Amino acid sequence: MENRTPDFADVPYGPHPRNVFDFWQADAKASSPVYMWLHGGAFLGGDKSGVSVSLVNELLAAGISVASVNYRFSQQAPYPAPMLDGARAIQFLRFRAGKLKADVNRIAMGGSSAGGGITLWVGYHDDLADPFNDDLIARESTRLSCLACHNTQSSYDPKFIHQLVPGPAGDHKAMQALFRVTPDRFETPEARKVFTDGAAITHAKKGAPPTLMFYTRPNTPPTPDMDPSHAIHHPRFGLVLKEKLDELGCECVVRMPEDYADSESQNMGGIFPREVVNFLKRQF
Repeated sequence: MENRTPDFADVPYGPHPRNVFDFWQADAKASSPVYMWLHGGAFLGGDKSGVSVSLVNELLAAGISVASVNYRFSQQAPYPAPMLDGARAIQFLRFRAGKLKADVNRIAMGGSSAGGGITLWVGYHDDLADPFNDDLIARESTRLSCLACHNTQSSYDPKFIHQLVPGPAGDHKAMQALFRVTPDRFETPEARKVFTDGAAITHAKKGAPPTLMFYTRPNTPPTPDMDPSHAIHHPRFGLVLKEKLDELGCECVVRMPEDYADSESQNMGGIFPREVVNFLKRQF
């Protein structure tokens, strides 16, 4: 499969060295919808170069441009820095829409694991546009047309995670690093406040953008000895989000191995690009 070179590489959207994205144009002659992808890595690692080649190619073939975004790690800046970087990337895309030939009214975002968590937080949060800011980029809207995420957590609150997926997931080091809170302080008022604010599901409200939650791990009952990677990427994170969005009258689609034939479920990573393209085409 061809690994197409980005039309614009390492585009700076903010002041930090990690504030860069790569951009592939679907059509050099006309404005196109855009899917912004944020990598995973527990907010501690990862890079925009890891975006799936098949995902990029299938989106481009469908007429959808692609941006693969880097953001600050927890060790560089704690919450809400990674989330605000995701919002800033959207604002920059709108500000430079003419050069990038981006349709500002058709912007979607997605990501894997931590990147998906950023996506959900930005997508459900109140618009972060600051119309009176001297920085013209900050005046742009952070609204999104839809969200399409992969193996994503709908909350990073350790208590919420322990209740949802009993076992090792709630003790993941990512939460301690992201919020700069040690386990002995998880129940303090300050920690409870930041955990609540950092949980994307708490920001979901009527009018939330349509959401696709895709999981490569089966929806098996969580146990204390479950593989930690399975636990922290469990479909329950998507199913509990769907319950809330259903109550709000907002669209949420959850896909997991049980939704496919046995032969297909062996290649869940290959199914994801197809599901994203189909979902985005319905929304756009």
